[in-house]
Amino acid sequence: MLMSQRFVPRFVFAIGIAAGAGVSHVYADTPGEILNGYAAQSKTAPAPPRGQQFFTTRHGRGWACATCHGALPTGSGQHASTGKTIAPLAPAFNPERFTDAAKTEKWFRRNCGDVVGRECTASEKADILSWLMTLKP
Repeated sequence: MLMSQRFVPRFVFAIGIAAGAGVSHVYADTPGEILNGYAAQSKTAPAPPRGQQFFTTRHGRGWACATCHGALPTGSGQHASTGKTIAPLAPAFNPERFTDAAKTEKWFRRNCGDVVGRECTASEKADILSWLMTLKP
């Protein structure tokens, strides 16, 4: 990580997510910081059980998040259409997950569009991430 990236104030990250702004090139130190940003934006406490339910439920478009990532996303998954291998989603099993706000937003936007047919809410993102963070080796 570049020195300038390391010194980006954490409140800038949180405010950017909370404001719904397009945050780019801001790097979080932990998935917890990204979770805190979504929780602040949603103004509700994240609920891991809601996140697990959202993740494993089909939302009318034929897929669930679990279709590609697995019902327990602690191992590699496989894209349903392309067959491409997907690295584990749970941060404890893949330390690169949820460490870049822009990348996190990109994948939530893409995957929510495929699975739900719309952008996920900040509350849904917080619930999903909070559940993923409960998964430990």
